[in-house]
Amino acid sequence: MITDFRYRGASTGKKLFISVAIFVMSLYVLLILYPLINMVLSSFKDNRAILTTPFSLPEEFSFSSYKTVWIDKGFSRYFANSLLVTTTSMAFVLLFGSMASYGISRYTYRLNTLVYMLFLSGIMLPLKAAIIPLFLLIKTLGLINKPLSVILIFMAMGLPSTVFILAGFMKGIPLELEYAAKIDGCNDFAIYRRVVMPMVAPAIALVTIYNAVPIWNDFFFPLVFLQSDKVKTLPVGLSTFFGQHSTNWSLLFTGLSIAILPMLILYLFMSKYFIKGMTAGAVK
Repeated sequence: MITDFRYRGASTGKKLFISVAIFVMSLYVLLILYPLINMVLSSFKDNRAILTTPFSLPEEFSFSSYKTVWIDKGFSRYFANSLLVTTTSMAFVLLFGSMASYGISRYTYRLNTLVYMLFLSGIMLPLKAAIIPLFLLIKTLGLINKPLSVILIFMAMGLPSTVFILAGFMKGIPLELEYAAKIDGCNDFAIYRRVVMPMVAPAIALVTIYNAVPIWNDFFFPLVFLQSDKVKTLPVGLSTFFGQHSTNWSLLFTGLSIAILPMLILYLFMSKYFIKGMTAGAVK
């Protein structure tokens, strides 16, 4: 019925264009989903089946490999470490980023532009290029092999883009809403919490997805700063399945299938609130 509605009253050329667009988008979705589905199916195979018949269905859907990865290989510990690092980093990125964006976008003072440009300069300066002085700094602070080391680094990575996105959204909020809130007795913090933050809900969802996925998947900084097996994150833990002479592909695909689950849930959850936040705000 939806297709008939779209075609109703359309010319032959427009119908052809819509059909081609639907076909191309369907093909694109298939190209994106097939490697993901094949990865999950491969987690139910052994190494021999993966190498000989990589595109076939598994002979049986046994969860023995998931038990091996989660319990015997200590994947539950890596998962908990990644969850701790990602959630803590994102909590402070959203808190400090939103407060900084509110100060930059809603207050007028002499150094307003300079402060904003200092935040934006962080986007142009990759931290990986300064890994040696960064390592010396973390070592001096005594944070080597502690989750706080990568949490601070991920906060520094996420704040510039967060301020850039949120400040742009906050600048578009009418000042009349703040004036009305002040008449109702709200102070600056109440305006920030009750007026501004609900109205930038789409930007919060965008910032969360934009920063959480790279933090969850980051391999470089946890590899450098988290050396103990007790504090390793998922990407570093996955490297244990790569041997010097062979690779256990079954356990690797199992670990990858587990690793993508939180980010998949995040995408589904945030997409809902992204659309809902577009209409949420000041109008009651």
